[in-house]
Amino acid sequence: MDQPFDAPEQSGDGTLSRRTALRLTATVGGAALAAGPLLGATPAVADDGSGGGASTQGAGSPLLLTRPESLGAPPVEGLHLTFGADPTRQMTASWSTEGPVRNPRVQLGTLEGGFGRTVQAETRTYTDGASNRVVYTHHARMENLRPGTYYTYAALHDGGRPDAGTFRTAQRGRQAFTFTSFGDQSVPDTTWQPDGKGGFTAVANGIASPAAADIVGGIEQVDPLFHLLNGDLCYANITPDRLRTWQGFFANNTRSARYRPWMPAAGNHENEKANGPIGFSSFQTRFDLPGNGGDEETEGLWYSFTVGSVHVVVLQNDDVAYQDAGDTYVYGYSGGAQRAWLEQDLRQARSDKSIDWVVVCMHQVVISSSDANGADRGIREQWGPLFDRYQVDLVVCGHEHDYERSLPVRGTISGSETLTPNPVSTATDVMDTSRGTVHMVLGGGGNSSTSNGKFFAPAKAKVITGVGPVGSNGKRTPIYVNEEAPWVGVRDVEHSYGFAAFTVDPGTRPGGTTSIHVTYYTVAQPDGSINPLETFVLQRKRSDTH
Repeated sequence: MDQPFDAPEQSGDGTLSRRTALRLTATVGGAALAAGPLLGATPAVADDGSGGGASTQGAGSPLLLTRPESLGAPPVEGLHLTFGADPTRQMTASWSTEGPVRNPRVQLGTLEGGFGRTVQAETRTYTDGASNRVVYTHHARMENLRPGTYYTYAALHDGGRPDAGTFRTAQRGRQAFTFTSFGDQSVPDTTWQPDGKGGFTAVANGIASPAAADIVGGIEQVDPLFHLLNGDLCYANITPDRLRTWQGFFANNTRSARYRPWMPAAGNHENEKANGPIGFSSFQTRFDLPGNGGDEETEGLWYSFTVGSVHVVVLQNDDVAYQDAGDTYVYGYSGGAQRAWLEQDLRQARSDKSIDWVVVCMHQVVISSSDANGADRGIREQWGPLFDRYQVDLVVCGHEHDYERSLPVRGTISGSETLTPNPVSTATDVMDTSRGTVHMVLGGGGNSSTSNGKFFAPAKAKVITGVGPVGSNGKRTPIYVNEEAPWVGVRDVEHSYGFAAFTVDPGTRPGGTTSIHVTYYTVAQPDGSINPLETFVLQRKRSDTH
């Protein structure tokens, strides 16, 4: 049974906290003391906290100083939401603080009834391997929510000011809704870098750009139920101050992520040197994500959830990708556990008559016709056959910093060394995904290292088929093989930044047609305006046949 929402214990609606009230009392008291001599009263002596009295500047002069302000509890920072395993009834609010706090919690309620439930937060920490600083994160899991319901909540801790947001849970059953997706965002700010002279100078934070902020405004214009973030979130691993970079990432995205879940995939740039046994401790500590049944080392790196008739599978590619692109080379780190989990998850989804669509969110790519990172045969080898066998409808990814989508593909071109995906249709406007998977590269999330100007013309592709010895840059040298690219669908040469919105039409009858209407929006320079570039439709038969 859902708990009732009673009168609020504490809210973020402007009510004065005890600490604020005490500050105002002290201010008013100080003003009264200052006015005393002007009214003919005897000057007072205030305690300055040192054990003695604070003297006035001269006989009869007003006392202007009472006692100095002191630092209180650190504030709530980077408030954001993620779904639990059941998006109709579970949501987690997460945030960070600069230090430890007492009693972190969420006050949860409805817009009509006010705050009525307290949810205690779990505190997680890790010590950053570069700075040796401890990071404090807090996660309040809100359970037993009502499907399709708007909630309001406030995150707080003792002595700190609340920060608040709203969210909507997913509805049960086949319903229309919209979600969005992009990858490779970065942050729109600067950080400090040693100047070689004992001081510091401000520099762009990794590969930062203003588009990393503009695109968040675009997501809010669409107002999706949730957002998929396809890896390479903030590029903290290539910045002078990893913690400041993560702080900037959440400060930027909380404008959206406090109102809707942002569900992330860990990309190669989430692999940070000396942060955990395989480098993902920062990512895993900062996000509370559905479980995968694995061990602590890999928890949160792959997971799945279902909204309406759409099953979303989020994967971590460095386990199977050949490219050496993180701080450490972790190819094969799960020992096959992720692939086994993926097959079981896909099998269950395709046997569930309430699920029509299977969407995979990951970072590295199966297809790319840009002369940038290239496609990765490791993914094609290990996951491609599973995508085919279980009829994955859509794969959204990033890694290449451009926009490209494939024709529907199923299987590989016979005899191809690179396992070239085989197109099953030439249509680009309406595509039947029961016949083939559509891959979308959505890597224009905001970083400044764009690759839309590197598309091969005429279209072809380069594929990483393995790696060689460690080179001068400390990375294993990629081995590339070129291929023809008959799978090329649509490419955007003109625009560097953008995101996709997906609106699900569940259809009207069992066994009938269901559709996903897709719009790709560009983010313009320099004003950040959001404009639709193209629309197309994915469709298939519903799984609930008679």
